[in-house]
Amino acid sequence: MNIANKTPILEGWSNDRKYCITDETGERFLLRTSDISRYEAKQSEFTMMQRVASLGIPMCLPIEFGISEEGVYSIQSWIDGESAENLIPLLPLRDQYNYGLEAGRILRRIHSIPAPYSQEDWAARFNRKIDKKISNYNECPIKYPKGQAFIDCINANRHFLNGRPQTYQHGDYHIGNMMIGRDRKLYIIDYDRSDYGDPWEEFNRIVWCAQKSPYFASGMVDGYFGCDVPTDFWKLLALYISSNTLSSVYWAIDYGETEVNTMLNQAEEVLTWYDDMTKTTPTWYMNCTPAD
Repeated sequence: MNIANKTPILEGWSNDRKYCITDETGERFLLRTSDISRYEAKQSEFTMMQRVASLGIPMCLPIEFGISEEGVYSIQSWIDGESAENLIPLLPLRDQYNYGLEAGRILRRIHSIPAPYSQEDWAARFNRKIDKKISNYNECPIKYPKGQAFIDCINANRHFLNGRPQTYQHGDYHIGNMMIGRDRKLYIIDYDRSDYGDPWEEFNRIVWCAQKSPYFASGMVDGYFGCDVPTDFWKLLALYISSNTLSSVYWAIDYGETEVNTMLNQAEEVLTWYDDMTKTTPTWYMNCTPAD
């Protein structure tokens, strides 16, 4: 592809370098580049994006993959629209909920891609991850005032990890990685953290959705399960959110005091939703009853 113009995109947490590029006809595309050492990982990511796109998922469509002076690159279709996390909270409540429904239905389709047969047993893999997170938290100089509540919730629900299925995961599925196109459709972006695991673990970032719009978060759960949410889902969600929250505080230290405070405040909000992790269902969930 002949690139006529190239503008850096600075938003987001991805390690990829991102650009809006235009070709000689003026059509826009998304260019992502990474260090050449990530060639195999990025090639696998691109291949899986092609597979996801074949399901009809609304997304940046993978177009070209290769090596350039900057390293490994991919070119994807450009989505002309607005960040979902900025736009959705401004919409009527029913529209917020309906976009959540669509996000849940899309996620269900993404999870139709099975994990390889060689994938390690989920309970063994995730329990090992939990043990490391608890150890890192205990060694962290910054603690949540009620951090033990997260550890207790994890230990009380670990047994629900046994026998869980595994599928392809987007890896960072939340309102911050979604866009509303000019056509008013919901699009899912940023597949660079994709992995395989328990499909229900994919909801561990719904915290970000609930903070922006409880109606969107509720719709996402309802859309995924068709308004028939299994009891075990809520128990596993509490475990996955507790696990994520526990690791967030020591992760944030490298990013400075502002990010640490963000995680401290988020932990307090999570504890409020779950009554110090003693309740199974978070208070933001509205059970298929969005307001008009």
